[in-house]
Amino acid sequence: MSIWGKILGGAAGLALAGPLGALLGAAAGHFALDSRDEEAPESSGQIEDAATRQIGFTIGVIALAAKMAKADGRVTRNEISAFRRLFHFAPGEEQNVARLFNQAKQDVAGFESYAEQLNRLLRDSPGVREQVLDCLFEIATADGKVHPDELEFLRRVGEIFGFVGRDFERIRETHIGVDESNPYRILGVEPGTPLDKIRARHRDLVREFHPDRLMAQGLPEEAIEVATEKLARINAAWDRVRREHGA
Repeated sequence: MSIWGKILGGAAGLALAGPLGALLGAAAGHFALDSRDEEAPESSGQIEDAATRQIGFTIGVIALAAKMAKADGRVTRNEISAFRRLFHFAPGEEQNVARLFNQAKQDVAGFESYAEQLNRLLRDSPGVREQVLDCLFEIATADGKVHPDELEFLRRVGEIFGFVGRDFERIRETHIGVDESNPYRILGVEPGTPLDKIRARHRDLVREFHPDRLMAQGLPEEAIEVATEKLARINAAWDRVRREHGA
C-alpha cells in the first residue's frame, strides 16, 4: 500500500498527533486529530509504530521542505521539481501532496516544532533523520545556489536532529559546491586515517544507509531514491579513497 493509502485510508494516519498531525488534519479535513503532542508520553504507540513513523517522515519532509523553500522568501519551480523528483507519488496522490505543501509553505514560522516532533518520532533512527536533511539539501540546491537563510534553516534543523559541528559539515559538504569532491568528508574521516579504518567506516555507512535498512526504520518507499543517491555518494567516495591508496 502506498503511504497515502496508509495516511488517508487507515487508523495509522490518525495516530500522528502533534504539529504534524494538525497539519495533516488541516490539509485532509481530519480536524479531530489531537495537536497536543507535547503532552503525549514517550512510551506511546505513536513512536513505536512503523507505519506511523513512515507517515511522520512523509508529512515531516513535506512540511519542512515547504518551510525551507519559503526561507529565502519564495518557492521556485526548480525547488518544486526537486521535491517531485525525490518523492514518487502516483498521479492521483499529487493533489494530496500539494495541499500539505501549500498549507505549510504559507510562511517559515513553526518549522522548529515540525523538526522537533520528527526528531522524537525517529529518535532511534539517526540514518532516517539524516535522510530528511539530505532531502532538504537537495531541494535547497535545486536552483543552483543555497541562500544564506536556507543554510541557516538547514543548520537549525540539523541541530534539532543532533547533527552539529563536524556531523553537520559532513552532510553539508556532501551536497554543496566544490566540497562535494572531498571523499574523506563524505565518509566522515580525516585524510590521514589508515585505509583499514576508512574501509571499516565505509562498511558501517553502507549498513547504516542501505535502503532496506532505512525502510525498516521508517523510510517510506516513496523516498527510496533519496536513500539510493546517498548510498551511491558513499560508495563513490570510498572508490576514490581506495584508488588514491592504490588498493
